[in-house]
Amino acid sequence: MWQDNAAYAASSSQNTYYGRGNQPTVPLQFYDQSSFYPGSRSSLEGNAAAAQGSIVQPGASGYTGSIQPAGGWWTAFGTGGFEGEPPLLEELGINFSHIGAKSMTVLNPFRRVNEHIMDDADLAGPLIFCFCFATFLLFSGKPQFGYIYGLALLGSISLYCLLNLMSEQGIDAYRVLSVLGYCLLPMVGVGALSVIITLDGMLGYLLSSLSIVWCTYAASGIFVAVLRMSDQRLLVAYPVGLLYGCFALLSVFNVGGSK
Repeated sequence: MWQDNAAYAASSSQNTYYGRGNQPTVPLQFYDQSSFYPGSRSSLEGNAAAAQGSIVQPGASGYTGSIQPAGGWWTAFGTGGFEGEPPLLEELGINFSHIGAKSMTVLNPFRRVNEHIMDDADLAGPLIFCFCFATFLLFSGKPQFGYIYGLALLGSISLYCLLNLMSEQGIDAYRVLSVLGYCLLPMVGVGALSVIITLDGMLGYLLSSLSIVWCTYAASGIFVAVLRMSDQRLLVAYPVGLLYGCFALLSVFNVGGSK
């Protein structure tokens, strides 16, 4: 009898199983997503879609990012990818507008010098002028790069000590180098003329003397205006004139070379 009961139970379970197979399938639902993340999932999906759209399609109308697409190798020297970033040359202390303004002050020494002209001192212009001066002398057969840079360094240190002893407020070595380098510009012109004509003569002596006076007048005027030493201009001009006189000797004669 127990066999009949077992057979009946087995047949009833099979009928029940196959009977359910004819019913429409309902997908399993473990939890309601909206109850756990009310409104947050849609916002996340929207932000992800917006981010993906901005990355995949940088040229779309809705793209408002500040990062520009990659260009050539020269873009590494620019700042186009950053808003409000100053140019690279300005960060390095090379400002051509300031170099031009200071150069015009030297070329026109009779104009009144602004006492704040060296508040933004730089060495870009002086280094350019020293290099041009040495290059012109090289083209004229006087390779004197070491003498020029050594004389500039020694003269700047000497004048730095003298000016700080003479003035009350003092001046730093960086500004001394900047002023002396910018005021070397007339001497650079004499060096350029040495490529065309020979300075070891009466004309060369005259041009060298004129450049010494010009450089000395311009440098002493700037030092006096910056340090407010109007009554001591001659005392400032004397050592400055000796320094530029040595530069003039380098432009006229071939120091250490055979004539």
